[in-house]
Amino acid sequence: MAPRQAEHLSFTKPHQLIIGGVAAAVVVYLLTRLAYGDLPRLPVLAGATLLLIALVDLVLALVMRPRVQRKPGTEPVDGLTAARAVALAKASSMAGAIMAGAWIGLGAYLVPLVRTVEAAQSDIVAAVIGLVSAGALIAAGLWLENCLRNPDEPEEPYDDEE
Repeated sequence: MAPRQAEHLSFTKPHQLIIGGVAAAVVVYLLTRLAYGDLPRLPVLAGATLLLIALVDLVLALVMRPRVQRKPGTEPVDGLTAARAVALAKASSMAGAIMAGAWIGLGAYLVPLVRTVEAAQSDIVAAVIGLVSAGALIAAGLWLENCLRNPDEPEEPYDDEE
């Protein structure tokens, strides 16, 4: 029996985010086509709540980065704390990608209706705000994940191997 390779948490790869976003866009577009007329208007700032999570990721990155890099005067990061922060970072970027896909799917349905359906005008604004907020969450999650890289390990290439 061959020895088992050490399993580790790999860093987020672009194709993982793209697949999540595209899947969400397709599902939301199809569901919106079926039920848009029965839905209430979206609150304009519905997607802005993602900015709060992005802010948490940014603050955590600013606090953790010097500790991970072992800057003088900082306390080293406990392994469990780092693992939890990496899990948050991965979850944030994936949630952001899924929500970006959802807002894109909604927007794709709404764009042709903006000039003819009054509700679509305010809903498209909500979709744009949501998309921008989701983009901020993706960026914050990826930056937090990058800040948590062990400085002693070589850079991990973005290949298709899992």
